[in-house]
Amino acid sequence: MSRACDVPMDSYRLAHYTVQVECYVCGGGNTFDAELCRHCQAPMALAHQVNTQNVQPGLVAVLGTSGAGKTVYLGMLMDMLSRRNFGLQSLVRGAFSVSLQQITTSALANGEFPTKTPNEPDRWNWVHSQLTSPNLRRPLELIIPDMSGEAVLEEIDHPRTFPVVRSFLSKSVGVVILVDAVRLQRGGHEQDHFTMKLLTFLSELEAENNRQRLRLKRHSGRPVAVVLTKADQCEKCFDDPEGFVKACGSGMWRHCSESIDNVKIFAAGVAGASAYRFGVGNQRRRVPLRVEPRGIIEPFEWLISKVPANGRRRSK
Repeated sequence: MSRACDVPMDSYRLAHYTVQVECYVCGGGNTFDAELCRHCQAPMALAHQVNTQNVQPGLVAVLGTSGAGKTVYLGMLMDMLSRRNFGLQSLVRGAFSVSLQQITTSALANGEFPTKTPNEPDRWNWVHSQLTSPNLRRPLELIIPDMSGEAVLEEIDHPRTFPVVRSFLSKSVGVVILVDAVRLQRGGHEQDHFTMKLLTFLSELEAENNRQRLRLKRHSGRPVAVVLTKADQCEKCFDDPEGFVKACGSGMWRHCSESIDNVKIFAAGVAGASAYRFGVGNQRRRVPLRVEPRGIIEPFEWLISKVPANGRRRSK
């Protein structure tokens, strides 16, 4: 009896691996089935999503020290914009873009703040969103990651430790810098030093890009929104954000006023009131008593009004 049989050859599938998919953040080549970029660890879902549309999304960075409230601010911002039926509104692109607002709202509903963002880029939450507004000529596509503050600081101190940070900031069309108002008011210099380091790093990236003759906007024209977070615990922030920064963060204020042309200072708060709870090991942690967003959308609306040209058309 013959054991011969027809077996279909799958070698044609290897052809898919000969065509590289370019990472949208760093531009590195990857296989078509890669989940993360092998160069910078950014999700390849961004590249696949971008390839299905005719507009190249702009990149906006939300930065701050660990514990400054980046996850809470960004998650609450996306949730509020996705529920609005007037003014600036958001429509997420891709299921992965919903994770951040889901994590944030679920934690706040349970009387907790979201957990700390891991340092590993493959564990960050990314948002790809389409923004619409009566003030925009056409919908604006943006990509915003929830970056770890420690990873950003590590890249500043030790260049190319986190390539995704450098690549993203080099291409970003706008920057939101979150500053912990409570720690700044208490006299700690951590917030002041981090912001000065960050502004200097952005200027260095601009100089590096100019040397490489990349067609990027100058840093002086890139809008920078400085947001004083946790302002619900410091009412002075809402009354006069600029005066607060002048009094408590003189170094930061000098860098903003002298090295950046397009900058504005805001105050924001998510928890209307908060308290401290003792957990396992008698560790004290801050918890929200109620959710009362204030000043969340205003910094982002200002930033969007300054972003040039509503994105770029893809070349065919």
